[in-house]
Amino acid sequence: MAAAKIKKGDPVVILSGKDKGKHGTVTKAMPKEGKVIVGGVNLITRHVKPSQGNPQGGLDRREAPMSVSKVAIEDPKTGKPTRVRFEERDGKKVRVAVKSGEVING
Repeated sequence: MAAAKIKKGDPVVILSGKDKGKHGTVTKAMPKEGKVIVGGVNLITRHVKPSQGNPQGGLDRREAPMSVSKVAIEDPKTGKPTRVRFEERDGKKVRVAVKSGEVING
């Protein structure tokens, strides 16, 4: 399995779709499906019937998974979207922002 370019907790920028240009943090990464869930972005509304656990029912708003190709890591220096490359620094494999050369935490 290849190393993950986008991981849980990474700050990302949305590249396309209804939330294009928004910034958020990855709350869940699903590498097998090639999807991520970004907090506060790609919200969907579900109509929920009343049940024992939720007697009121109503509208349930939550984040939906989106394709990993629709997000890019936020450059630590500029805050703009950037690609990621892997380098070996001090004997460790680290993720590096292509635009600025900054090491990405994680």
